Amino acid sequence: MDYVIIMGGGRVGLALANLLINEGYDITLIESDESLCGEVASELDALVVCGNGTNSKVLEEINIEDAEYFIATTGNDEANLLSCILVRKYNVPHIIARVSNPDHEEAFKEVGIEKVISPERAAASYLQKVVTRPNTAELMTIGQGDGEILDMTITNDKIIGKKFKDVSPTKDFIIIAAYQNKTLVIPQPDNIISRGEKVSVLVKRGTFKKVSKKLEKNS
Repeated sequence: MDYVIIMGGGRVGLALANLLINEGYDITLIESDESLCGEVASELDALVVCGNGTNSKVLEEINIEDAEYFIATTGNDEANLLSCILVRKYNVPHIIARVSNPDHEEAFKEVGIEKVISPERAAASYLQKVVTRPNTAELMTIGQGDGEILDMTITNDKIIGKKFKDVSPTKDFIIIAAYQNKTLVIPQPDNIISRGEKVSVLVKRGTFKKVSKKLEKNS
């Protein structure tokens, strides 16, 4: 499972860490405030390091070279920017930063930060989806968060050429719509699934990875 380092143990960082832990990600959280660090460690089932994320030694001690994601979530734009610039030299594939002041957003982009999340998009649930579903569009959440309707693209060789009735529904998902020549259609049981076909899928909570593997991943 991908290794994710989160800098910042405040509300957003803590919530994001818990969401990603529930998704099965390997998490390390860095917090510079010693008192807050202790509180976070008691609430989080992950490694919590009391230290400064802008310090190379601290980053190396938590194996920054192995990280797939580095996410700076503190409320201090300068600290977030400095840490992201520092992390770039370790060739971390995905670097994401929260920006409190929208005026600073351009500065982050100019130094090559992959994703910059401004305040109106900085909710932990959004950051979670940036990591866990980078290529999937979420249309809506239904019920009490028990399910989601997602747009996905079918690329798994194992189901291409099969009939919709042989793939859907299952206990985890149901394909509720397909798009042919940019026109929405309701897939009929005997319709054949095509490579690259875009579909809307009702997915049960907690099953996204399984459904993504079924529809999108070649094996």
